[in-house]
Amino acid sequence: MRTDQGQVVNLADYRPTDFVLERVDLTFELDPTATKVEARLIFHRREGSDLKASLVLDGDELSLAGLLLDQVEMPAEQYTATADSLTVRDLPAAAPFELTITTIINPEANTQLMGLYRTGGVYCTQCEAEGFRRITYFPDRPDVLAPYTVNIIADKAANPLLLSNGNFLGGAGYGEGKHFAAWFDPHPKPSYLFALVAGDLGVVEDTFTTMSGREVALKIYVEHGKEPRATYAMDALKRSMKWDEEVFGREYDLDIFMIVAVSDFNMGAMENKGLNIFNDKYVLADPETATDADYANIEAIIAHEYFHNWTGNRITCRDWFQLCLKEGLTVYRDQEFSSDQRSRAVQRIADVRHLKSEQFPEDGGPLAHPVRPTKYREINNFYTRTVYEKGAEVTRMIATLVGAQTFRKGMDIYFDRHDGQAVTIEDFVKCFEDASGRDLTQFSLWYHQAGTPLVTASGSYDAAASTFSLSLEQMVPATPGQPTKEPLHIPLRIALLGHNGSQFATKTVTGAEITGDVLHLIGRSQTAVFHGISSRPVVSINRSFSAPINLQFDQSEADLALIAHHETDNFARWQALTDLALPNLLQAARDARVEKQVTCDATFIDALLAAAQDDSLEPAFRTQALALPGEADIARELGSNNDPDAIHAGRQAVLSLIAAAGMDVFETLHKAMATPGEFRPAAADAGRRALRNAALTFLSYADNAPGRAKAAFDNATNMTDLGHALSILAHRFPDSAEAAYALDAFRDRFADNALVIDKWFAIQAGTPGAATLDRVLKLMENPSFKRSNPNRVRALVGTFAFTNSTGFNRADGAGYRLLAKEILDIDPRNPQLAARLLTAMRSWRSLEPVRADHARSALMEIERANGLSTDVRDIVERVLKG
Repeated sequence: MRTDQGQVVNLADYRPTDFVLERVDLTFELDPTATKVEARLIFHRREGSDLKASLVLDGDELSLAGLLLDQVEMPAEQYTATADSLTVRDLPAAAPFELTITTIINPEANTQLMGLYRTGGVYCTQCEAEGFRRITYFPDRPDVLAPYTVNIIADKAANPLLLSNGNFLGGAGYGEGKHFAAWFDPHPKPSYLFALVAGDLGVVEDTFTTMSGREVALKIYVEHGKEPRATYAMDALKRSMKWDEEVFGREYDLDIFMIVAVSDFNMGAMENKGLNIFNDKYVLADPETATDADYANIEAIIAHEYFHNWTGNRITCRDWFQLCLKEGLTVYRDQEFSSDQRSRAVQRIADVRHLKSEQFPEDGGPLAHPVRPTKYREINNFYTRTVYEKGAEVTRMIATLVGAQTFRKGMDIYFDRHDGQAVTIEDFVKCFEDASGRDLTQFSLWYHQAGTPLVTASGSYDAAASTFSLSLEQMVPATPGQPTKEPLHIPLRIALLGHNGSQFATKTVTGAEITGDVLHLIGRSQTAVFHGISSRPVVSINRSFSAPINLQFDQSEADLALIAHHETDNFARWQALTDLALPNLLQAARDARVEKQVTCDATFIDALLAAAQDDSLEPAFRTQALALPGEADIARELGSNNDPDAIHAGRQAVLSLIAAAGMDVFETLHKAMATPGEFRPAAADAGRRALRNAALTFLSYADNAPGRAKAAFDNATNMTDLGHALSILAHRFPDSAEAAYALDAFRDRFADNALVIDKWFAIQAGTPGAATLDRVLKLMENPSFKRSNPNRVRALVGTFAFTNSTGFNRADGAGYRLLAKEILDIDPRNPQLAARLLTAMRSWRSLEPVRADHARSALMEIERANGLSTDVRDIVERVLKG
């Protein structure tokens, strides 16, 4: 494992390679502990490069077994090989030359799960971002593109399946007991998109006919016996392919598209050209083992990786600083797909909830960085919510600024202009400038400035002049390395509502640019004057969350209630309910901290119950309305000196008051939202189940709650209902006989299903309270807890650290010490996993002093450890420096 040798990489230092890679021919002779890799690479010098420049190739824990130049063994004095690099000198000045590199690697011992590794008897690769250099010496950077031919030789009995990128060329026997397969990918790609899979797997097969009439073979490979659980993933794939043709005009370009599901995987999935490799969590589903959330995630992630075929593969990043160009753009595309497949308003609410709970804290803490960073020490640590989710929001704002038709025109220009290239953010933005005629220079600051903007709004109505003035001011807080910020171009969707909820027409506006319902905030402060307004309006700002900002706008409860009842933008209705809830939750946390009785405003409870009972609203929306801001949201709003126990107690008290006021409503909903008959993962049915379970959550505050939850557990016919009932028992009544019975029954029923046992671990790790730490320690001794499996570690340790605010943030600091111990244990085996777990400590400075001191001590214990990976040292130093 590479220890702390990471060099800071700066965007300003980018320059093209001195040598151009023309083609790659790879031959793998697979062996569990001694795989032979022969890489034949054809290069020529780049025009204008230094004729004396040496060829420097990347490596990582490699040992050179052979080196030929144009099929002649290279003299030792002409090259220098280390574990981390291969430098070749005195190469031809003009003509192309062939370098043949042989390495021997040990897939069985590769616990990092980067490069080529073997898990469950299956050979598998993960090469993004810099895993290919663990396979062979190579110019392992995204701007080096070439076509690949791959030959795989392996034992036929153990590995009947031999897969790589591109189209299948053929295969045959290869000596005694072996066989080979050859693959060719005609589309030039960077090394991070290389993939190889070999083993014995089952397959689900189908076909898709493209818009030009070509038939594409579709194959999803899973462990034998799990094929029926991959049918939903296949359906999601076909819908994704059709949607991308209809919405973006993008047709698939190979003869075959394959997905392979493996259980040991550091990421959710990987978009390797034509051969996507997935964490099986995002492929396998059936009603008995997968929740509605699992089905939705499978649909979204299958789509995301498929959409990368054009936004990431056919057009890739010039360098890793441009990572948002593929990830943020593709997240935007998968969000749009899910919106079209399900409910646009509900999808938008879910996406914004996720953004605020995960990315906003990142933007406001020591790990803040721009959507396009300017430097990094370990690129694996920049696969962040900022790059993905905020990057998607920046793309969405471009679509808002230029309009839907012009956005599609800009995307068409992008695909036509840059197909087969490795490009930059500037290349991407230029396409929309050319399509729209709009100068996006100021807007592009969204890519370059970290931090979540705060927009402060105030309004005044002049009855005599029939005008309404809306004053806006923006401020972007200081972030690490960026103490001062320039004003951003912020597109704010707005509506002015009358007393009956109808919208005022806004034909004449002075003081600000407005297009349709989008007001453009471009200065640090500006005032828009709306003329012809006959009565004081109620203002709805940032409809559909048109910009990823914090909004400070003092509106009365009556105004918020009017928006919650009458806005035609359902996201704005949900936001108004949230804005009604937050003051109650914040005050509840303050009251609980001093042991004062918690109260709730009637206006808020009335608005919430009205939304719950409004049959004109889809059940999934009503579920979102009933899902109050979480403890992390409350902590973020409080800002500093946070007491997680008080936040939890206050929120529980508010939930109890809502339950008491609406018990009849929740009884009615629980009965009315039943979904009899065969389980269907369709969005409408999922919405009904979600609302029924939301009602059950509130009913858990009644006197007979444990018995009711146990009955729900016993009568459940699908994992959504079963898991929810178990969560209520485990979280609300952890010491009850009903909880013990349900946890044992769940474990025994699904003992042979790893993904469901992950849920069993996660549910227990999420139980609120200080006692959960001891439960986690005991679960770590359970024979089913496998430290080598990232899913299992994330289920137990990750759930505890990221979601259990009271258990993890124990006042005595034991939660922090446990995480530090686990990170130091995991780091030598899997630095990526360790570093991602460590980000759970990013907001430690917002805690009250006693907890903050304990957290600092745990972080310093990690920092002082010998032999830390670059991944972990990078995170711990940034979090401490903060």
